[in-house]
Amino acid sequence: MIERRPFAELGGANHGWLDAKHHFSFAGYHDAARMGWGALRVWNDDTIAAGTGFPPHAHADMEIITYVREGAITHQDNLGNKGRTEAGDVQVMSAGSGVRHSEYNHESVMTKIFQIWIIPDGRGQPPSWGAKPFPKGDRSGQFVALASGMPGDEDALPIRANARVLGATLKAGESAEYRLGKGRCGYLVTASGEVEIEGVHLDARDGAAIRDVSRFRVTAKSDAELVLVDSAP
Repeated sequence: MIERRPFAELGGANHGWLDAKHHFSFAGYHDAARMGWGALRVWNDDTIAAGTGFPPHAHADMEIITYVREGAITHQDNLGNKGRTEAGDVQVMSAGSGVRHSEYNHESVMTKIFQIWIIPDGRGQPPSWGAKPFPKGDRSGQFVALASGMPGDEDALPIRANARVLGATLKAGESAEYRLGKGRCGYLVTASGEVEIEGVHLDARDGAAIRDVSRFRVTAKSDAELVLVDSAP
């Protein structure tokens, strides 16, 4: 099963400084049919105005992956971590037993991010934060693990879940194949460009919920940037 989730039909709210779109129920948006997909609980498509951001707030027992599409985001937390993650890079915060952090766009231009929350395999673990650059050229024509709790993904940022977050870039006409595996759940979003996934067309920022498919092929109709979550059911 591959179900298209059009960007125009996503939930969300425009707060002025933050224009947020939600692939799954979040904050004031609730859809009983969209409470998550496997261990994937949240996928927010956020546009953050220059000089604004999220003031200090708390999280616990969630793996929070931030994929920066444009601009940069600056993280600071009560563990002493501070870092700036720019377009093409990824940061992971394992909230564990509890962490308080802020995220600000200190840039002179808007920042666009995907924020992805994955339910961890265990609760109450020590919190942590990390970031890493992932040059887009290294994922040209193929899916590359960016954050993962699965064996064999040693180059990815670690998360505490039976899941992985992957990225790919495709030139128009190129294809990439991914083996999802029996019983697993995939969720793919086109950060930019248009693609076709096994006959299902996706425009920029559309989502595709994938299940009961052992492998699938994505073909770019224009130059495209893709993000995929592969998780346990």
